[in-house]
Formats: sequence, C-alpha cells, structure tokens
Amino acid sequence: MPTYREAPPMLEVLTVCTGNVARSPLAELVLRARTGGSIQVHSAGTRALIDYPMPAEAGSLAVAHGAPPAEAQAHRGRRLTEGMLRSPDLILAMAREHRRAIVELAPARLRSTFTVREFARLSVHASAADLATAIGDASDPAERARRAVAHVASLRSAVEPPHDPADDDVIDPFRRSERTYALAAAQLVPAVDEVARVLRVVAG
Repeated sequence: MPTYREAPPMLEVLTVCTGNVARSPLAELVLRARTGGSIQVHSAGTRALIDYPMPAEAGSLAVAHGAPPAEAQAHRGRRLTEGMLRSPDLILAMAREHRRAIVELAPARLRSTFTVREFARLSVHASAADLATAIGDASDPAERARRAVAHVASLRSAVEPPHDPADDDVIDPFRRSERTYALAAAQLVPAVDEVARVLRVVAG
C-alpha cells in the first residue's frame, strides 16, 4: 500500500486593521501572492465589518499587485478574537492602534507583533545572512520563524525610530478617495515586499 506523508506545517501570518475590508485584506492578498501561496495568511479586524466585502478600490489594488481576482472578490470581513492570535508566527498590524489592541488581547504576542511598516523598517537592517545566523540549525518552520522574528524584534533597540511615529502606520483609506487608496497602497505594498523577503529566508 502507498504511504502518505503529512505535509510540513506552513508558516502562518495574521494581518490586522479596523474593519478588515481594506488595509488588512490588501496586505493578506498581496503577501500571499508575493510568497506564491507558500505562506498561510489570514486577516481580521479589531472592529470588523463582519461579512462585508472589500471595497472595489481595495480589491482592484490587490489584483493590480498580483492577487487572484477570485480571492479579492471572496474576501469577507471577520472580527479579531484572542483565539486567532495563538498560532500565527507573525502578526502584522496596519497601524499602532491595532498593534496596541492585539497586545492588550494577547500580551504574550508582544515580540511577534509589529505594524507592517515597523517590521519593514527594522528588517531592512537584517540581511539574509543575518537571518540565517539567527535561525541557526532550526529545521522546524515555527522555530525558524520564531528565531527570525525575534531577531527583527531585537532591532527595536538598535534602529532609530521614525521622526514621526505615524510613519509606522498605513493610512486608513476606507470610504475615502481613490487617491487615499493609492497612498495606502504606496505605504503598504513596499512593506509587504520586505516582509515577503524575510519569510522566504525563513521558509528556506
């Protein structure tokens, strides 16, 4: 009889914003596209518009940055719960208010929770060689992710903070102009690209 091997566990990332219809699903869909579906990515909102779809502007931006149209169309808002915060290897808030809400809900996740722009700002100082050294001989995906994320977190004390703390946030475009959606994407997508770079090193 043929033998079946259980698939290795995938890295898991959670993205969080307020309504879970614009910023966090955009981050979710673009990050999944950037990593070729090799990373398990979900999203949620601190005050979610439950079961609402993505606005057309956000969906179009997701597709423009590589997300399958069907995934953008299928998204529905869901509310963040404490249970959702237990398993992700990395939690990416869209703004400092969301990072604060996450840590209040699950204080143990402090070191693995960042705003997406904060993570990118720190991780540009972590080369592939630096990350490989931090990961060491770990082979388990969760342990590799834990070590890499801990290394990025350690840079909080070494990297100069932004002059304006709001530079770690992604602007909220919901119910605003197309220009504001474009600005949100301009802030978000480069940060997601940097996250994807780190996760590709973690995934090996």
